[in-house]
Order: sequence, then structure tokens, then C-alpha cells
Amino acid sequence: MLSLTLGLAPFFPEPHIFGKLRWIAGGANGMQPADWFDTLFHGFPWLLLIRVGVLKVYNSEKFMALLKSLREQQAHRD
Repeated sequence: MLSLTLGLAPFFPEPHIFGKLRWIAGGANGMQPADWFDTLFHGFPWLLLIRVGVLKVYNSEKFMALLKSLREQQAHRD
């Protein structure tokens, strides 16, 4: 919830991070250091959310079983 709130605020007329990313994709002409910091500030919660998601998947039992199965298949091929 925090990622959605901080990462997207202010919400109107468009989420702030979308405008910043569009600005960077357009060449970042005229961006000041404060704009880069603002982009980092609004993007950091999203990076944390992605990190948590990756760690949850990586540490899940299904993922570990899949890795074990792939390793066994690779061992049989060699």
C-alpha cells in the first residue's frame, strides 16, 4: 500500500512517477538535480516492492522444487 501511495502521489492529473519516467524517456532535457532526486524518491518504493516479490517467489517451495527438478534434468542430460 505504501508503494502505491508514495510511488504514484500526486495522483492527478497523472501519477507523478509516470510523468518523470516519460520525461526521462524523452531525453531528460532540462531535468535538474532535484528532479532526479524526486524520480528516485517516487521510484524507490516500487523497487522495494519488486524486491519483496522476487524474494517471496525465490524462497517459495514451488520455486525450489522447480529448481531441483531442472537440476535433475540437467544432470541426466550430462
